[in-house]
Amino acid sequence: MDTTRLDVFAFDPLTLKWVQAELSVGMDWYARCITVIRLTPVSTKAVDVSAVLFQSFRPRPAGRDWPRHAVWPEHGIPRTVLVDVEGATGPGLASPPLVPETLVVDHGKVYVSEHLTSVCRRMGISIQPARLRTGWDKGPVERYFRSLREGLLQALPGYKGPDIHSRGESPEDDAFFFLDELEAIIREWTATVYHCRPHSSLVDPGLPGLRMSPAKMFEYGMARAGYIEVPRDRDLAFEFLKTEWRTIQHYGVEIGRRRYSGRGLPDPGIRSPYDSPVKNGWPFQVDPDDITRIYFREFDHHWQALTWEHALSARMPLSEDALAFARKLAAAKYPYPDDRLAVADLLERWNLGLGTTLAEPRMALRLSREQAAIDLPDTEQEAVVSLLSVRKSLGQDDGPAEAEAREPVTETGDDDEADLEDLAQESDFYADALEDV
Repeated sequence: MDTTRLDVFAFDPLTLKWVQAELSVGMDWYARCITVIRLTPVSTKAVDVSAVLFQSFRPRPAGRDWPRHAVWPEHGIPRTVLVDVEGATGPGLASPPLVPETLVVDHGKVYVSEHLTSVCRRMGISIQPARLRTGWDKGPVERYFRSLREGLLQALPGYKGPDIHSRGESPEDDAFFFLDELEAIIREWTATVYHCRPHSSLVDPGLPGLRMSPAKMFEYGMARAGYIEVPRDRDLAFEFLKTEWRTIQHYGVEIGRRRYSGRGLPDPGIRSPYDSPVKNGWPFQVDPDDITRIYFREFDHHWQALTWEHALSARMPLSEDALAFARKLAAAKYPYPDDRLAVADLLERWNLGLGTTLAEPRMALRLSREQAAIDLPDTEQEAVVSLLSVRKSLGQDDGPAEAEAREPVTETGDDDEADLEDLAQESDFYADALEDV
């Protein structure tokens, strides 16, 4: 895995200005297949790297218009039975699902963070750091970045080159791709061009003159060594969040001066069965991009969501950086600020366009992204609240348009008896058939 800053400008839908984007990828070392791709604005965080690792277990679906040779089959389809691939898989996947055994990373801050190392420890993945100032330890992924720049990015508007001598006079004037559009372009180019093009380094010792593509090399490796099945746990995404060890109090749990509560929490007097760094500590999974809720696994292995006490005042996902900045502004403005007042002032400040610091557009841009870093499944509590009868009891009934769309349509078919009567009037053939016996 590695991260690089792209040599092309993207477009910020919030400030309507050009921004720099960073690309994080994961590559299968054997086949040179790019298993995961994630594009982030300005700076990459540990949660983004963890999301890249999670996508190797749960690949994203392929594009609708991708050619058939660029689409990977769904996980679980039998590989020894002839089936209709298009009818059985639908759109298919953008990359093959893999279970990494060893993760080769550099010494970047996000790759040596406690977040990523704890995720690898839980998933049984060993980490192999590259040597300092030794680029060829990650040679294949570095070569991919070069192929991406020379084969795709330099042909796109807004290309600024790797240095000042390679750019034009004002490349930001030509940028019109949004971040999600640029990520879709990179994913499609990787699937249709990079994975299908023969590489000089992909050879079989028995056939030294044969050059294979990453897709063919992956199939060749599966035929020789078999396939490592990916875990089918629907709650696997929670394992890739940041783990915080805290004790349980009478009011709930406190993380970063934020109090959470909800059903499913053990009593404060119950001793923790975990060997935690905190005395009598319990593990809680935290998403740094959405601190309005945290997740806790009960003794029956079901996950429950715990809600922040000021979650209703936020009215949207709120990141840790945004809350810390809101607290700083509120402390300078009010003598006795609280989180509810700080969040309200921050949202009003952004709504009026008063954000002037360099950090504010970056926070707002991360919050405005439609796609979350990790797609978390619904907990049991969320599934119960979404029931129609529960929504009516809570006064959250849908409007007329939603109710009309939800109302079942009565199936109306042709009246066979009426059709036979019409035919009987036109011909005497059915006259005896309609008489009572």
